Amino acid sequence: MSGKILSGKELSTVIREEIKKEVEQMTREGNRPGLAVVLVGDDPASKIYVNNKKKACEEVGIQSFQYFLEEKTEEKTLLDLIDRLNRDSAVHGILVQLPLPAHINAQKVIDAIDPNKDVDCFHPVNSGKLFTGNPVFLPCTPAGCMELIKLSGVKPEGKECVVVGRSNIVGKPMAMLLMKENGTVTVAHSRTANLKEVTKRADILVAAIGKPRFITADMVKPGAVVIDVGINRLETGKLAGDVDFENVKDIAGAITPVPGGVGPMTITMLLRNTVTAAKIRENANT
Repeated sequence: MSGKILSGKELSTVIREEIKKEVEQMTREGNRPGLAVVLVGDDPASKIYVNNKKKACEEVGIQSFQYFLEEKTEEKTLLDLIDRLNRDSAVHGILVQLPLPAHINAQKVIDAIDPNKDVDCFHPVNSGKLFTGNPVFLPCTPAGCMELIKLSGVKPEGKECVVVGRSNIVGKPMAMLLMKENGTVTVAHSRTANLKEVTKRADILVAAIGKPRFITADMVKPGAVVIDVGINRLETGKLAGDVDFENVKDIAGAITPVPGGVGPMTITMLLRNTVTAAKIRENANT
């Protein structure tokens, strides 16, 4: 008996429908949300992400602005563009696609974005608000994971939650969101001793370590909710998550597939944050 498959594709369709109605209403009132996406260089994976974001914006009626800069673009040129976008009233959200070329300081770029337009929730102001339990925006991938956990029917409150991975983009904010829902959270990583014993305690297990099929069946508690954040391209060209899906799905109570799990939810949460940013601007002007 395999676990419930938590389809991010299906869930995001439902949420995007709600966002679309909200955007239509806001557009009628003269406050159409706008998202600017900046890509430096021509990393193929980043190009796909940017294209998916553009399509998602069009789908729900959010205005999409795209800026493609050459790999050799100077840091100052990028910072000048961000400054311009910060002052552009049609742009409510600014997203700079990471990773950036090595000669550009990513933190400097993130710091330059107006916190009220930081729809990725990477700016120290927004990270701090999340850390203190008063977030304005929710980081897109962890927020998408929380929606999928909700879909499983399992509430984090009082549960053992284990996050494997400690990145600023997923691992750390994921732990914050689970704690906000009263989960008992352990953050594990590549240096954790007896990792298998730690993951096996988890009622809710989030894998965000960036290694294909790293979480195997013997690391999962029977009936656990397993959220797989990983997207790894194998030598065969196929995509695989951080979880050995085929073997874990028979043990887990609920599990996300890759692709079609967390991925679509990340972009959907970005759309939601853009709408929130447009409302913040509207409220500031009234």
